[in-house]
Amino acid sequence: MDGPNNGIVLYHYSFSPYARRVLWYLALRGIDYAECKQPPTMPRPDLKAIGVNYRRIPILAIGRDIYSDSRIILRKLEELFPDEALGATTPEGKAIQKFLEIWTVEAGIFVRASQLIPTSMPLLNDPKFISDREEYSGRSWNKDQIAANRPEAVAAIRNGFKFLETTLLADGRNWVLKTDKPTLADIEAIWTFDWLNGLKGGLPRELISEKSYPKVFAWIARFNDALKTAKGQAPKPVTLDGGAAAQRILKASFAEKNLSFDPADPLGLQQGAEVEVFPIDSGSRHHDRGRLVGLTDDEVVLSTQVKATEVRLHFPRTGFRIKAVSAGGSFKL
Repeated sequence: MDGPNNGIVLYHYSFSPYARRVLWYLALRGIDYAECKQPPTMPRPDLKAIGVNYRRIPILAIGRDIYSDSRIILRKLEELFPDEALGATTPEGKAIQKFLEIWTVEAGIFVRASQLIPTSMPLLNDPKFISDREEYSGRSWNKDQIAANRPEAVAAIRNGFKFLETTLLADGRNWVLKTDKPTLADIEAIWTFDWLNGLKGGLPRELISEKSYPKVFAWIARFNDALKTAKGQAPKPVTLDGGAAAQRILKASFAEKNLSFDPADPLGLQQGAEVEVFPIDSGSRHHDRGRLVGLTDDEVVLSTQVKATEVRLHFPRTGFRIKAVSAGGSFKL
């Protein structure tokens, strides 16, 4: 890709579980990139500076193409940097990889994992953090509510450990797809369980431990060893402040030369229509608006202006809503 650090700028904060998926991928691939660290709570003026209202982390820019949501970020890294990509190559492998993505991201495994955040965490005594997460999730982060949700969350996560122990890892393989090194399928499967394993007080060790699920915990340890080795060999990311990151992005070219548009899409939207896009599961109050320039069964792309410079905002279709906007600024229902 053109530009320094492959034209990549990753916006993230250090303890974001979703950002770790992308950080792991970049390290395992040895892809050079720049990063712009963000606060864990709103506001994030660095993202406003590149035309992004979307509030979730991570955000990844490749040139003037900006990708929101870790699912589309990983897919685009696979497509735009195809040499020695980590994705599955067989139909069966691709199916397993996709189902693991759906299981952890869309089917609720991580949501349940987030309900195991211990009430002793210092952040849960920070009113700003609590208010931010309640606005983000649309649910209470009251300590009593968190405690009340814990038994159901433990049952769901224990079932997840059991699934991995007795199916994909049951035959003693090192990696999910029986490869000689971790692949994207491992990232899709492991990120929630690795995060919980490293979260002090997150897992009830009397129920979920190396003793009860030895294959899963051995896999987690192997993955972290492989990741440590990869990080030692990968280029160290350049850290940019918000101003430098925005300047780099706005002066770059587009990473994607041709965008697809499906005229038969069920929404019946026309190319060039003014629309708003926003997630419907969390962070749904933060809408991005622009001209609809790309639309497929798994992606929507908006064109918007930042200081008279065009940038493109890319979102997945799953979990996001696209609404046409009238000339007066209100939704067309």
